[in-house]
Amino acid sequence: MTTTLETPRRSAGGPAPAPGRTGAATARRRELRKSLTLAVGLVVSVLALLIAVTIGTAGVGVTDVVRSVQVSVFGGTISADFASSYAVITQLRLPRVLLAFAAGAALSVSGVLMQGLLRNPLVSPFTLGVSPAAAFGAALVITLAGTNQLPAWATIIGAMVMSLMVSALVLGIATARRMAVATLLLLGIAMTQIFEALTSALQFTANENTLQAIIRWTFGSVNDAGWDDVLIVGIITVVAVPLTLWFSKDLNAIAFAGDDAARSFGVNVGPLRIGLIALAVTLAAVVVSFCGIIGFVGLVGPHIARLAIGADHRHLLPFAALSGGLLLLVADAVGRTVIAPAVVPVGIVVAFIGGPVFIYLILTRRNTLK
Repeated sequence: MTTTLETPRRSAGGPAPAPGRTGAATARRRELRKSLTLAVGLVVSVLALLIAVTIGTAGVGVTDVVRSVQVSVFGGTISADFASSYAVITQLRLPRVLLAFAAGAALSVSGVLMQGLLRNPLVSPFTLGVSPAAAFGAALVITLAGTNQLPAWATIIGAMVMSLMVSALVLGIATARRMAVATLLLLGIAMTQIFEALTSALQFTANENTLQAIIRWTFGSVNDAGWDDVLIVGIITVVAVPLTLWFSKDLNAIAFAGDDAARSFGVNVGPLRIGLIALAVTLAAVVVSFCGIIGFVGLVGPHIARLAIGADHRHLLPFAALSGGLLLLVADAVGRTVIAPAVVPVGIVVAFIGGPVFIYLILTRRNTLK
């Protein structure tokens, strides 16, 4: 943890300010600045959601979006000339942008938890092999059950079970063998390759309908978003953020001071790490089960948040949710417009952003790999 020492200013001949009061005032200013940053991030997110709904071939404006939300929430009469716009907004675009934002927020919070608990900025659900394993679990359920009679909860359970198994395997081996972080990441890359190969094997043997459903997971997309998807991913994300905030001080102790020092502060490190890792994996697995593999959001989102608001998890966790949501929202908007009317899956757009950022982090954070 980096400690910054600040020398209080005073005029020549004037009384020296009390160090305690100066420190308290500085801390209050920092808290105020971070609270303002969070508020600005929230406002920008709401505006971005409104603008994202207007993007598309059917011409609708921000006022149409606001009017549609108002009618949906409070009720009202829909005129004949507005019915078409209302249907496009409420049935197609609003679920899409809300699912993209919720999925990005969930993946980013998952990345913050993993990076803090494992004390490494290069760790994410994708680099540890959790997302490919979840995609394989969902693909396996689709293949076994078929697409016609497949309930949504079946793919969620398939993705979650497989991702939890892989997480337990990777972290268990790393703990038992006392692996360095570089070895842990290599183990995650190996798991990624294995589960991508298993998913490819399922694609090779699947029929046409099943193959189409499986490919949706490999690309990562929010094209078929519905209100049920928004409800499930949104509720899990909304519940997870305050839950993680409850443990943010304990997470600070582990991330900045290490396990031994955290224990001396009274933190029950073992159960906390297992519980929060399980929560991080659950967030990633649920997103993958609905949207497919969307890599690098769990890596890039937390780093954007740290640049804006610092590393204190009390502020980092909610701001990472906003930054991850905005990142996926912008990526989906780019995918819808860059070669319109064709739509590029959001997973491909994010990979174009996340790949170079990951290489940059490896080259600039070499010390963290030792």
